[in-house]
Amino acid sequence: MIRLATEADLASVAALEVELFGADAWDAAALHAELVGPGRRFVVAAEDEVSGYGVSRSIGDVVDLQRIGVAPHHRRAGVATALLEDLLAHPGDADRMMLEVSAANHPAIGFYRHHGFSRIDVRPRYYRDGSDALVLGRVLGTADQASARMER
Repeated sequence: MIRLATEADLASVAALEVELFGADAWDAAALHAELVGPGRRFVVAAEDEVSGYGVSRSIGDVVDLQRIGVAPHHRRAGVATALLEDLLAHPGDADRMMLEVSAANHPAIGFYRHHGFSRIDVRPRYYRDGSDALVLGRVLGTADQASARMER
């Protein structure tokens, strides 16, 4: 089940952050800022435990996919897809989604390409380990969805 994250989820998400991202993990303050910040959507996949989470930030006509993380023992079960679909379905006023992904993270690149993202740019030596970031983007929605956003 995908739902909006709450304060009660932050400890579980923080633990997942450390497991998934090590030295690049967001700390408790950063996670709280994402939970309460303007234009943010912070969702979790949770049944008995938090198995994954996703965060996006809408700024004008662009929604930035900040993070998707899935516990290793829940991967390849559709959790990341469900999280991404939720974030794509709630873009605010944005008409496109952007993200950065390590050029070394081939599974993630394949995942995003499968979901309609394409390469826009490269940011050399963007990550702490010296790897490049690929900037990926995707146009959002249909004409009907765009019209509905304009009517709000």
